[in-house]
Amino acid sequence: MKLVKAWFKIPFWQRVAAGFVLGALAGWAFGPAADTWFKPLGDVYVNLIRMIATPLVFFAVTSAISSLHGQKSMVSLGGRTFAWFAITAVLAVCVGLGVGLVLQPGTGVTGLVAAPDYVVREVPGPVQVLVDLVPTNPFRALTEGKILQVIFFAALLGFALVKLGERTQRLRALMAEGSEAMIQITRFVLEMTPLGTFGLIAALVGTYGFEKLLPLGSYIGALYLACAIHIVFVYSSLLLAHGLNPVKFFRGAAPAMQVAFAASSSFAALPASLRSATHNLGVDKDYAAFAVPLGASVKMDGCGAIYPALTAVFVAQYFGIDLDMSQYFIILLASVLGSFGTAGVPGTAIVMVTLVLSAAGLPLEGIGYLVAIDRILDMMRTMTNVTGQVLVPVLVAKQTGILDQEVYDAASSNVGVETQS
Repeated sequence: MKLVKAWFKIPFWQRVAAGFVLGALAGWAFGPAADTWFKPLGDVYVNLIRMIATPLVFFAVTSAISSLHGQKSMVSLGGRTFAWFAITAVLAVCVGLGVGLVLQPGTGVTGLVAAPDYVVREVPGPVQVLVDLVPTNPFRALTEGKILQVIFFAALLGFALVKLGERTQRLRALMAEGSEAMIQITRFVLEMTPLGTFGLIAALVGTYGFEKLLPLGSYIGALYLACAIHIVFVYSSLLLAHGLNPVKFFRGAAPAMQVAFAASSSFAALPASLRSATHNLGVDKDYAAFAVPLGASVKMDGCGAIYPALTAVFVAQYFGIDLDMSQYFIILLASVLGSFGTAGVPGTAIVMVTLVLSAAGLPLEGIGYLVAIDRILDMMRTMTNVTGQVLVPVLVAKQTGILDQEVYDAASSNVGVETQS
């Protein structure tokens, strides 16, 4: 018992790193037998991720949209906010796909093939994809894990709860509680990450050797570059288009960005994000109190857009699968819609990757090779998430005239991260 308590006192990322190191050593020691002995641990972990994906997305999307109720002055702002969430997510997916196609991080990882029984799924055309968004039976979509249909139904249900007002107060509360419960279940599952990492890496090293892991460095560089391009160039361009100085924005958002990078959690950075938006950048306090927490739940340019898009390209290159335009469209659609259902807790980006790879008909085996380096990836992904979560309220506030320009122009990062105003 003491050992268990001591284990959980170790920071999460250090436990994952330990799982990686011990798994590599076990794979080296056991050789090909490691696949038989340890891979089931990784398989259980992947199954757990699959288990939580659908209900997590359903409750998160429904709860986020239904939270618009009662925000009379916020309903119109809510539409603009969601629109900018979607626009920046589309741009983020494009950046992820572009960097992946240019740098081709998956081509350096050779010698592995998909499972013998894996068959590339025939992907429908773009028109059929849009038609298939509407489920004929939403309960079947839930049970079969058809994520795009689940997101469509969850969004429709969320808007219905807003429309019905006080008559659905208890149901809205239930959706919010369901979202919280799924986030907690996700935390439970994520505690399995060190063990899952151990099993996946042990099997990988035992079967193929250490040399197969070295090319993952190119993937890390590709992700950091994609996030940097999105933050520096895409966000700056949007700010300039609204007549705002990007340097002022990054100075004001710096505290939130720093907390996000260190904590790898949008929720952990939420107090800093709120203060950055209001105290540093001049966003109306009432609107920020709605938009920033909402963004922490559904606005994930790093984890929900860039990461799955880049990973889809990486996995396709890794397994030698040529993507067609229909698959690129599905990756774009699944990443953008799915990013609205990514909870702002450490590690859930792997859920989004699972959703996107499944939607595009790509093998899920490639996920295991990225889990070991997830902490390194998560820091940059989360910083990108939080930067976008602060950016969108600034853009909407500027458009609607509720941005205090004097505060924005005087933006400084030397203001701390307290929640008091």
